[in-house]
Amino acid sequence: MKHVQLFALAAVLSATPALADLKTGDIAWQHSDYAAAVGEWRPLAIAGDPEAQFHLGQAYQLGRGVPIDLKLAEDWLRRAAMQGGDEAKDSYGLILFQNGKRAEGLPYIEDAAGRGNARAQYILGTALYNGDMTTKDFPRAYAMMTRAAAAGMAPAKNALVEMDKYIPLEQRNRGKALAQAFEAHANSLTVKAERASPGVGAPPVVEAVASNPAMPMPSKPAKSVKVAAVKPVAVKTASVMAPAPGGKWRIQLGAFSDGSKANALWSGLHSRVAELAPYQSYVVKAGPVTRLQAGPVVSRAVADKLCAAVRAVKQPCVPVAPAS
Repeated sequence: MKHVQLFALAAVLSATPALADLKTGDIAWQHSDYAAAVGEWRPLAIAGDPEAQFHLGQAYQLGRGVPIDLKLAEDWLRRAAMQGGDEAKDSYGLILFQNGKRAEGLPYIEDAAGRGNARAQYILGTALYNGDMTTKDFPRAYAMMTRAAAAGMAPAKNALVEMDKYIPLEQRNRGKALAQAFEAHANSLTVKAERASPGVGAPPVVEAVASNPAMPMPSKPAKSVKVAAVKPVAVKTASVMAPAPGGKWRIQLGAFSDGSKANALWSGLHSRVAELAPYQSYVVKAGPVTRLQAGPVVSRAVADKLCAAVRAVKQPCVPVAPAS
């Protein structure tokens, strides 16, 4: 019995430094000390920590703290994705596509698009338009590309211009209606994610939203849309950097007695404020009030910059500190 107690005590004591090391790595990354961040995460990743594996995969993908190595990035992101985190699954699907494993990555791309990932929506929209690895579906293709363009992706905006030349107006209108349905579904997943256990993946939007009957394709073959190079996950959107690993802060954009107004506000702001593109919405119930928040944001300083961009369009915004 004494031996067992000592073992349990050792396990508890060993858990504390692991958590501290992960946080230390997050802080080092935020301060651009990428080598130090990788040094903190690597032993945890080797030990099987999914968050550290995800961060290490991003480091290899971006070439920060280590040389760019897309094969190692894919391997670490795969290990993290196999442990169930949605963010890791989304990044794994994107790097599979980047590494030329398109058929293998497509199911992950579909899931990511359903959760509102703009890069995945752009890729899926292109595949559906060209009939690449999947059946052609012009309304769904237009819907996905519309959502990606609304998130601020320039290649998606360019692709929509091309699609407008070849997709009949009625199918484009159906695509716009689908885009609204996809957005509402993605927002509902955000609410569920607040309550879900870690590692439980959401169903792909293509299964959750009712499919429309197949529409006849144009008599002339549509012009093929080329997929522009997909940038790594951590890119700059305007003056605010996309979420760095380990972000716990959020920004609050409003509070409403009618929860539907929160979704409507997010839809409008997400298309008007480019800095919001890398972030996801959180619809938080607090008694009779529904709060609209966005994040995760890595620090108070980044939250302040993000709020400044939001306030520039006359929308109130306040940083929200991590829950203690």
